[in-house]
Amino acid sequence: MGRLSCLLKLSLITLLGVGGIVWLLNLPYPTIRRPVARAAPWVLTPSFIRMDYDYRQAIAHLEQAEQLINQATSPQDLALGEQKLQAAQKHLDALPAWFLDSAPRRDCSLVQCNWRFTLDEFKAARTQAGQLQAKVFQETNAQSVLTQGDQQVRQAKQAYQQASTPEARQQAIAQWQAGIDQLTEIPPTTLAARMAQPKLIAYKRDVTALSGGAPATTITRSNPLIAAAGEFARLAAQSSQQPPYTTQEWQAIVELWQQAIDRLKQVPANDASYLEAQTKLAEYQRNLGVVQTWQRAEKESVQALQRAKDLTAQWVAAAERASAAQRQGSLQAIINQLEQVKPGTTAYEEATFLLASAHNRLKQLQQQS
Repeated sequence: MGRLSCLLKLSLITLLGVGGIVWLLNLPYPTIRRPVARAAPWVLTPSFIRMDYDYRQAIAHLEQAEQLINQATSPQDLALGEQKLQAAQKHLDALPAWFLDSAPRRDCSLVQCNWRFTLDEFKAARTQAGQLQAKVFQETNAQSVLTQGDQQVRQAKQAYQQASTPEARQQAIAQWQAGIDQLTEIPPTTLAARMAQPKLIAYKRDVTALSGGAPATTITRSNPLIAAAGEFARLAAQSSQQPPYTTQEWQAIVELWQQAIDRLKQVPANDASYLEAQTKLAEYQRNLGVVQTWQRAEKESVQALQRAKDLTAQWVAAAERASAAQRQGSLQAIINQLEQVKPGTTAYEEATFLLASAHNRLKQLQQQS
């Protein structure tokens, strides 16, 4: 019995030792994996299995997210699509970007996996995820406008029912039409625009009936300044439907909103359309603020990416004569710059790829030191 016990203990220790060695050799560092891949590629089977799993999960979640977001029939579809997109992003982040340049097809063939794992495919998946993220942002904003416009019309209805004077009823109708106009400015490619269509038909029918059969536009658009402002706002809304945009493109959209705001400010206080103008003014100023926020994010992100590239060039030039601590510090500075690049900007895709590469390089240096 004592001899058997010793053999069992020895077997257990051996098994744990072998497991520890396999775990060590499968650490996600090129300095470890490349020599192992040349000498004993079968040892890396756990790594290939994990990469295969992350790849398949990323593509599956990305396809589900695309279907739910681009073919959404309800806000619940958008919410679920956003969850699938986050899951896909998690698995994409787990894929070792540094491995993509080291003959993955050959290594993959060692464990008979039949999926394509290339740099171009990885970048394409990143791009698709970024586009879907921008689409979710646009859809969320459109849903917010739908809610606000619908609420404004409902409040106008209530105000009209409670109005005791012709002036109060006229103001209620003006607010009613302002809510309708807000709904018509929802980007037409969004789910919110499709949801708004039946509401608009009913709201326009009701406000036309209240105005004695006259078209609602003759009541609320009697002031040409408001009509002109609405046209500029329509163009601004159409121009911002497919982000990301460059700083110059955001500036053009900013100028359109500013043109709309400038015309509303010219409506005098004694004008019958003054209340409508003020309501739209608040809405357009809010939209202008959102666009300016995106413009700043784009400008800052492009600058951060360029600074990261400059630091990378300096890091490469000084790599041979710099100490390990200096190289790590320089890499951390590069990472800090890349982390300042915001999603939904033109720099985000490239920054995401460079960030993954910088993190892996830093891990390599830390492992070596």
